[in-house]
Amino acid sequence: MSISQRIDRLDRLIQQLRVEYERFFNGALELPPEQLRTEIQAELRSLRSANLKGVEDNFRLGNLEAKLNTYSEHYGRRIRNQEEGRGPATVRRETGPRHDPEHGVVMGGAVDQDAVAALYQGLHRTTGARPQFDMDTFRSYLDRQIDSIRQKTGCERVVFRVSEEQGKLKLKARPVRETDLD
Repeated sequence: MSISQRIDRLDRLIQQLRVEYERFFNGALELPPEQLRTEIQAELRSLRSANLKGVEDNFRLGNLEAKLNTYSEHYGRRIRNQEEGRGPATVRRETGPRHDPEHGVVMGGAVDQDAVAALYQGLHRTTGARPQFDMDTFRSYLDRQIDSIRQKTGCERVVFRVSEEQGKLKLKARPVRETDLD
């Protein structure tokens, strides 16, 4: 692998670390992603010890090192605050699933069949027309939406809500942030 490719890989790993830490702080991971962080630091040391000839590679590596240091300080501070009981409260787990499509159904991890059914029925409650898609298609659609929102935001959970706009029922989705649970 060339130096440039290794630096590109390091950049992707740092972005993955950022997402994994956000997942940890949002309650999706039980432990911080220390193994990934250790892997990134080892690769960074390896690249620093390699004889980088290009100014561009040196500059990119310096920027990635600064980014990693900034993230490490930020996350270290957040973990310390969490351990000391300062800052935002930790994520509270719901005592039971919410299946009210008008107020919102929170989904994360494995998609609950009852929640999918509630949203499906909520979308077709007043139309009277035969649905254009079956339950399995709808569930796979929800899975894709959850994955897409997770990748964009780093949040583990997503709330889906059925709303009426201009006489038509629509499915709305938004990420659930830690502050939304307080």
